[in-house]
Amino acid sequence: MSSVDTKLTKLNWDSVWGGFRQLLPISMFVVVFGVAFGLAAAQSGLDSSSIVIMSTLVFAGASQFAALDLWGNQVPIVPLVATVFAINARHLLMGATLYPWLRELPVMKRYGVMLVVSDANWAMSMQAFSRNEPGLGLLFGGGIALWSSWIVGSWLGLYFGTAIQDPVSLGLDMVMGCFLLAMVIGGQKNLRMLIIWIVAACSSLLAYRYLPENSHVVVGALMGGALGAVWMEKKQ
Repeated sequence: MSSVDTKLTKLNWDSVWGGFRQLLPISMFVVVFGVAFGLAAAQSGLDSSSIVIMSTLVFAGASQFAALDLWGNQVPIVPLVATVFAINARHLLMGATLYPWLRELPVMKRYGVMLVVSDANWAMSMQAFSRNEPGLGLLFGGGIALWSSWIVGSWLGLYFGTAIQDPVSLGLDMVMGCFLLAMVIGGQKNLRMLIIWIVAACSSLLAYRYLPENSHVVVGALMGGALGAVWMEKKQ
């Protein structure tokens, strides 16, 4: 028998639409970064259709930008695959944290939801679950909002990207970081969570200083996730 309350795994039109509307404001900033990616990709020599198809099928902004750095007449396949895997390895842990609720869904729905999981909708859905509220609508509906905004932004970047050539200069690169920090602050507050976040942060900083580029993402996630798996939360 499942130990998860079935109300928490509710996934219907109303919950998906609610999740879409809730993530729509943050999606506006995703559009801006999509514009920056569209412009950068066009300058790298990719044609318009390839850029839009990449954003539609991949939907991973950081790894798409990293791929552009390796793009050229001769594409190094192995370094490209390794870089993309390293940047997106955190999704392995996201899937693991979501599994107690996703396993209640049919297989096709389960993987359909995971196709649009990113940092923002994952964080908000986990917040909802921690409050004993349904979170799958946030996960899927919010993911659709973010995914759609990324595609639209990439397309706009092909034609209007010159208007925002450097989003970092406007401080827009801090938006997602501040959003996720707010999710952490609003989450559970106990000694266990504090130590897990400290271990993850310190591990990530050390990896950033001493290990290859982008490895800090994987190291921080693995260390925090491993400690969380070993130090299980006591059930009330």
